[in-house]
Amino acid sequence: MGLGAPEIILIIMAILLLFGGKKIPELMKGLGKGVKEFKDAQNGENNSSSSEEKPKV
Repeated sequence: MGLGAPEIILIIMAILLLFGGKKIPELMKGLGKGVKEFKDAQNGENNSSSSEEKPKV
């Protein structure tokens, strides 16, 4: 079930109709910030757990 060019164009047009051209950059900016915070939190969790496992001598 792959998405072809006509399906992608239809989805983009529907998004433009729902949100308008001015709201889309704001939505993408918020989405980008959310993904970045998620990755930072995930990396921070991995770093803190790895430092706890290794005892410092």
